[in-house]
Amino acid sequence: MAVLDPELSGRHVRLEPLHPRHLPGLVASSAGDPDLYRMSKVPVGHAQVAKAIEVASTAREAGKAAPFAVIRLSDDVAIGSTRLFDLDWWAWPEGHPRHGHDGPDTCEIGYTWLTRSAIRTGANTEMKRLMLTLAFETWDVQSVCFHTDARNERSRRALARIGGRYEGILRAHRLAADDRPRDSARYSITAADWPAVRAHLDELSRDRILTS
Repeated sequence: MAVLDPELSGRHVRLEPLHPRHLPGLVASSAGDPDLYRMSKVPVGHAQVAKAIEVASTAREAGKAAPFAVIRLSDDVAIGSTRLFDLDWWAWPEGHPRHGHDGPDTCEIGYTWLTRSAIRTGANTEMKRLMLTLAFETWDVQSVCFHTDARNERSRRALARIGGRYEGILRAHRLAADDRPRDSARYSITAADWPAVRAHLDELSRDRILTS
């Protein structure tokens, strides 16, 4: 079984396995700016954040997700959360080199949000780099996908910018933040894409400095 509680460190952010100790920091980080999260389901307030941590921890214990708190290294403050989830193991036939492979074959990155001060600072690029490295270089996945509300142009630009390939629209795919059926724009990165995407992410993150 893949390790679902690693700590991943970069130059600017650290991804820690999501834990109840992150509750106060995440409550503070998601407070006070409801317009920022119009297109995303982000837990706001003590009760919602506590429930989100509980649900994410249960998914990790069940082997279904690797949820993280995003910690800014400059001041050790929790600035958001993200997750690898929807882990899928394929039924490789006996005798195939991947038969019995520990890591998942595909997964999704999502449940991602950052506090206002961390937007456009390089935090998103670096945390995606850390999670994609875990997925492709430790778990040895075949692909990683992303879904976002088709109306969310900021998120769609960000996914394209990090190297996600647009695959199309999934109609009425998930429940939207405004509690309506959501069309999702799907992006993906495959194992074959990863070397070029990794180099691109390294270029994007070079010389970026997070503000405190």
